Amino acid sequence: MDVMTGLYAFVMGNIVTFILVLSLLVFVHEMGHYLVGRWSGIRILAFSVGFGPEIFGFTDRHGTRWKLSVIPLGGYVRFFGDEDVSSKPDSDRLAAMSEEDRERSFAGAKLWKRAATVAAGPIANFLLAIVIFAVLFTVYGRMIADPVVAEVKPESSAAVAGVLPGDLLIAIDGDKVETFDEVRRYVAMRPSQRIVVTIERGGQKLDVPMVPQRTDTTDQFGNKIELGQIGIITNKEAGNFRLRTYAPLEAVREGVIESAGIVTGTFKYIGNIFAGSMRADQLGGPIRVAQASGQMASLGLGAVLQLAATLSVSIGLLNLMPVPVLDGGHLMFYAVEAVRGRPLGSKAQEVAFRIGLAMILTLMVFTTWNDISLSSG
Repeated sequence: MDVMTGLYAFVMGNIVTFILVLSLLVFVHEMGHYLVGRWSGIRILAFSVGFGPEIFGFTDRHGTRWKLSVIPLGGYVRFFGDEDVSSKPDSDRLAAMSEEDRERSFAGAKLWKRAATVAAGPIANFLLAIVIFAVLFTVYGRMIADPVVAEVKPESSAAVAGVLPGDLLIAIDGDKVETFDEVRRYVAMRPSQRIVVTIERGGQKLDVPMVPQRTDTTDQFGNKIELGQIGIITNKEAGNFRLRTYAPLEAVREGVIESAGIVTGTFKYIGNIFAGSMRADQLGGPIRVAQASGQMASLGLGAVLQLAATLSVSIGLLNLMPVPVLDGGHLMFYAVEAVRGRPLGSKAQEVAFRIGLAMILTLMVFTTWNDISLSSG
């Protein structure tokens, strides 16, 4: 009975939350493609949340089949004239079309219409993230602390550099910081990299160079995290912990900043992997995301929404990567078409799509292996 209860809790807490969150993000992404495609006059054959066999669905008056499919790890909008769900053009079918049908097909649409339709998916994910963050900041506010040092860990980077309790951090690498969390985030993405921290002590400003130490730590759920640390701690007295609330327009601005921070942090992490200053095992796949979904669900709706917003930015960013079969790959083809005055040949596109599919499958295998290795470790 205990085993069944534990299994039920795992399914409901992890998998169900994961499917609900991912389905929302996929729906919004594909809705971006759908709305701009419809606005551009492109005929749409199917709108699916999920892949594989259809669970249920319906056909609207425009001839679009709306469906929920059995594999909840993505989705697609299939346009008229597409060879498959990746929007690879069917050249033979396009050539045999009448002029009227060709204009309503995706491949036959004007270049700017195709580009706008493709870009609308990732843009929808970014907009969703901004809206979610704005709602969270408006409803829940945000706990902040001043970047004042209460304690310096012995033999840490800050201790070696001469940072003292009571120092106020006012800038890092010339960029102003206003909260302790800004310091933490900046340092976390720069292990083993020289930074210059500007502190204020006794009314004087001092530039203090230091190198954050590459540190393995764990979060409140026991998940292992690799990040940079300089060894400073604040507390309620020194940091003046307080809840900051935001008006709606201000919350939207903060939502944009938060989303942009995720983008820059992602690029910084990828750069750190290639530079060798961080390991690639932090890249997670569906298993880790499902686990994180359950963990956030245990903290309440606000935590789940925060995870959804973060994942929405990540999905938008991933889809903009210049890899064939992804939205960014299509946009790359369109850029080449704009320069050449004509699209790439069908054989070249076929090879590119196969390479892109192989890259995506390799990434999926790698991240899933990371997930399994993390769980077993």
